[in-house]
Amino acid sequence: MYPSDFRYTGEHEWIKVSGDIGTVGITDYAQHELGDVVFVELPKVGAKFAANQAFGTVESVKAVSEIYCPVSGEVVEVNTALADTPETINKDPHGAAWLIKIKVANAAELSSLMDAGAYQAYIVEKQKEASA
Repeated sequence: MYPSDFRYTGEHEWIKVSGDIGTVGITDYAQHELGDVVFVELPKVGAKFAANQAFGTVESVKAVSEIYCPVSGEVVEVNTALADTPETINKDPHGAAWLIKIKVANAAELSSLMDAGAYQAYIVEKQKEASA
């Protein structure tokens, strides 16, 4: 369910790094919790963000949620297709619904993120807490 070559945050973002470019999106768990996504607000190319800094929002029928940058970096590409088809986030959160691509400023920050196994365990724990 969660790609093994991605790293994950506790806020339910993912990043896949190739070279010094990281592709960022929200996880399947996040889109499921949000419900039907109706609007996405993303930054402009050239914007710089620190790790854990909000870079945009996802609006669903349930709520508006901030999206956080998994690592520090500069936005080099934005998925502009989501402006017209935000529901792609519900259909393909780990693929076509990537949000931004960033030039990673500090690769060492990646080591603080969860791998797929740790993230799945984290979700299970979250679900136990929610049902308790």
